[in-house]
Formats: sequence, structure tokens, C-alpha cells
Amino acid sequence: MFAKLCTTAANHAHHQDGPFAAERERFLVHCAQEGYADATLQGFARKLLDVAGELDASPGRTMTIEQIEVAADRWIRRKNWRTGVRRQDSARVDFINIAVRWFRFLDRLDETAGDPLPFYELHRDFILWMESERGLSRLTIHDRGGAAQLFLSWYATLNRSFAEVRLVDIDAFLAKFSKSGCSRRTVAKEAGMLRSFLRYAGSHGWCPAEIADGIKGPRIYAGEELPNGPSWEEVQRLLSNLETDTPHDIRNRAMLLLCAIYGLRSGEVIGLRLEDIDWDHDQLLVRRHKQNKVQIYPLVPLVGNAILRYLKEVRPKSSYREIFLSFTAPIKPMTRSGIYSAVKNPMLMLGIRSRKHGPHSLRHACATHLVSQGLSFKEIGDHLGHSSVESTRIYAKVNLPQLREVATLDLGGLL
Repeated sequence: MFAKLCTTAANHAHHQDGPFAAERERFLVHCAQEGYADATLQGFARKLLDVAGELDASPGRTMTIEQIEVAADRWIRRKNWRTGVRRQDSARVDFINIAVRWFRFLDRLDETAGDPLPFYELHRDFILWMESERGLSRLTIHDRGGAAQLFLSWYATLNRSFAEVRLVDIDAFLAKFSKSGCSRRTVAKEAGMLRSFLRYAGSHGWCPAEIADGIKGPRIYAGEELPNGPSWEEVQRLLSNLETDTPHDIRNRAMLLLCAIYGLRSGEVIGLRLEDIDWDHDQLLVRRHKQNKVQIYPLVPLVGNAILRYLKEVRPKSSYREIFLSFTAPIKPMTRSGIYSAVKNPMLMLGIRSRKHGPHSLRHACATHLVSQGLSFKEIGDHLGHSSVESTRIYAKVNLPQLREVATLDLGGLL
């Protein structure tokens, strides 16, 4: 890698003979695989040489963030620069950033130092219990763990032991949560997740056992909300707008087709892997994280062709097995926020009116379209991966007279 990045023999020798050359070169190879341009890698190489001169990257030696910051200050003083303060601050930040990334890559960064998260052991035990004893899905564990941590961080500001938590504290937290702009349904969901956490804590004697049963969120009436998606005509307009030759549109159109035709959730789209498409048998395998199950769909030619074009023409070279990747370095799998922007931005640009603008709105649009085509609740629920028909019943309010039984589920005719 040094030979590729260095323009002269002297420069190559300078990097090759510097401290921890093998460790620095391995990191640069890793960065190249993540899609960084050569010019960026040359900058990394120069900064790494400075870092290696200040910090010990010997095998078995770990480094904390605080030690890296001290080394950055020492390096700045030793350089004795005559530049302005802003330039020095920028160089210090660059030093710290590249050092942290390098030691993390080497698996020698000690990130446990510093103040622990509030009530860390309680939160950790709750997570382990959900994983090992309840066997809950990764998404459920993430959501409930996040809700518990949010509450624990807030409760820590009261400077009281967890044994002293009271129902009025839960009410105060939910009231603050509601005032932050969250909807009634979001607050109710938060209350339900806190109920689960405090029921666990109460059963282990960490707080009064009766608190969990007393938690009340906003009352949500069954089926009170209409679906939040755009009309099917607007979905078609959205997809047509993405029929361009730009890499982002090619990738985003493939993702949006999966949301609109199969009604996939954002996590299910970004979780798709290369081996999940059986091209020989025209099948698509989807992991339903909420139900901890796998569902197999026929691969609609429209969707298959869109994915194939993305894979052949614009997908970055990467060792990742996830299908959808970012285009900017470091190359990595798409995130929930990434796919959210891929849906929201063109919807707003086209002036598409919808109560929601993320990928879940396309899931709603898919279900509503299936209702208008006459599919039964059972067929729609199976298509969306619902575990209960009650989850599908909301769409009955869209076009009740057209709900009728049909013999087949013609995915190819959806667009």
C-alpha cells in the first residue's frame, strides 16, 4: 500500500521505515477496501506516521481516548507551530480521529474507561435476560433497551438510588417525553416498553414490584388511525422519478420497490444479503425480525431487474454481504436513516402529500393498494408478515366495499 500511495522512493522509505509500519499499512489497506480515494489515503498515511511516533501500538498494548488526547497535546507542543490557534485545533482533532480509528481497527482501543452509563449493571442484565431467557428479536431488544436507557439517564439526574423510584417519576418522565413532540402512539409505546423493563426490575427486587402495573400511557383506541401512506398513483410517480442513470437513483429505486411491492420494513430492506436472492428459482428471502421468522417471496421481474442493475452497474466493491451499501467512504451497509432519506427527500421534492414520508409510508401504500385490488385480510397480512389479522384490520377503513376473497396473489400486476 505504501508503494501505491508514495510518489517518490524517498517518501516510500520514510513511511516504510517509520514505527509500526505493518500495523499502519494494514489499516490503510482496510480503508482502501472501504472505498476511500487515494488522495484521502495519502492524508491518512501522513497522519498515521505522526500518531505512530507518539503512541505505542505494540501487540498487547491498549490505548484509552484520554491517552490519545494527551498524546495529541504533546504532539502539538512538540511541533511548535507558528500557525494560528484554529489551524492547531484542527490538526489536534485530525490526530485524535485517526488515532482512535487506528487503535479501534487494531482492537487495542480501551473504550470502557470514563464514567459508566447510569445504572449500567441493571441495564446490562435486562438486555442479557431478553436475549438469553426471552429469546426476543434483535429489533425488540434494541427498542426496549433504548427505552430503558433513556429513562435511566433521565432518572440519574434526580440523584436517587433505583430502589427509590416511584410511579410519579414514571409519570414525570412520560410527560416530559410527550412534550418533546412525540405523538400519543409513540408515548404509549414508550410506556409499554418501560412497563416491561420495570416489571423485570421489580421481579429482581431492584424497585417496588407494583410499579410496572401502574404505568399508564395515553389511551390508544383500536383502529383509530388511518393508514399513513401516499396513494398508489403517487407511489408510481415517485418510482418513475427515480428512473435515471445516476447511482443513487438506481440504488434507491431498487430499495423503494421492495418497500412498495413487498411492503418490507426499512430494517428488512437494509438487512437483505446477497445470498437472500435465489436467482435460479426467482425467489427472495426476507428475515422478519419482529416475528423471528424467514419468509420466501417470488421475485417479481420488475424488482429483480432493478436489483440486478444496481448490483452490476453501481454497487461499490466491498466485502460486505449486505446488498445495499453507501456510496461515500467508508463504504458500509445502508442505515435506517439512509433509507429514510432515500424515500423522504424525493417525496417532498415531488410534493407528494402523506402523513408520513419514510419507507413505512410505502408499506402502508402497499397494503392499501392490496385492499383496493380485493385481497382478503389473511392474504394482505401474510404478504406484510403480520402475526395477527388485527394488525391488518386498519386497512378495512380505506375501501371496505372492495374487500373480497381472491384466488391468487398476483405480485407482477402491482405496478
